[in-house]
Amino acid sequence: MPDAMVHHGFYYAYHNTTLRSGVIDGVKRAKELFGDLKIIVLGHSMGGAMASLCALDLRVHHNVGDVQVMTFGQPRIGNAVFASYYTQFVPNTIRVTHEHDIVPHLPPYYPHFPRKTYHHFPREVWLHEAGFGLLAYTVDTVCDGSGEDPSCSRSVMGNSILDHLIYYNVNLKAESWNSCRIVRDPSLAKYGTTDDAGNIKLSKNPVSSALKLNTELDAAVNVV
Repeated sequence: MPDAMVHHGFYYAYHNTTLRSGVIDGVKRAKELFGDLKIIVLGHSMGGAMASLCALDLRVHHNVGDVQVMTFGQPRIGNAVFASYYTQFVPNTIRVTHEHDIVPHLPPYYPHFPRKTYHHFPREVWLHEAGFGLLAYTVDTVCDGSGEDPSCSRSVMGNSILDHLIYYNVNLKAESWNSCRIVRDPSLAKYGTTDDAGNIKLSKNPVSSALKLNTELDAAVNVV
């Protein structure tokens, strides 16, 4: 799209590494097995930026109809023209931000230069504390459709790394390159297997069905 611009580093990290081919192949395989599924793409921090680019890629280049996105602590990835273009193709997007999380404030947004500055796409949901002391509680504020609601996370200083690491009382910091606290939640254990390379495979069905399915697929590949 003319005049749409994105951050080179985020674009390169998704489009010029093995990440893209791995995700696209996985989605195609899932659709072949289970039909026309709803695809939900999740990501935290830089992973949120790449999740957004992935969702747009699936919609524009791979004809995946129903793609939803939820990111946590995502940075800005493009200008206002890109944000509008993205929203046109992936309207079912939720960007969760938390209190004073520093990352959603980066790269900076300059409201006086709307055509040249980075610009978030909607829809932001800002998690923040209300009340005091023992009466404090968390509020989920659904922000406006501009992507840069001045009454949401933009209303506070983005100066906290701790707020970036914890969302919904879950520490999202990975202990190693192949660990993911969301995927490895104990409640999901029976739906997943891990191969020798540390890749996590999830199924709609309990793990026994997933193992059976993998065996059948391997047999089919060997026959071909």
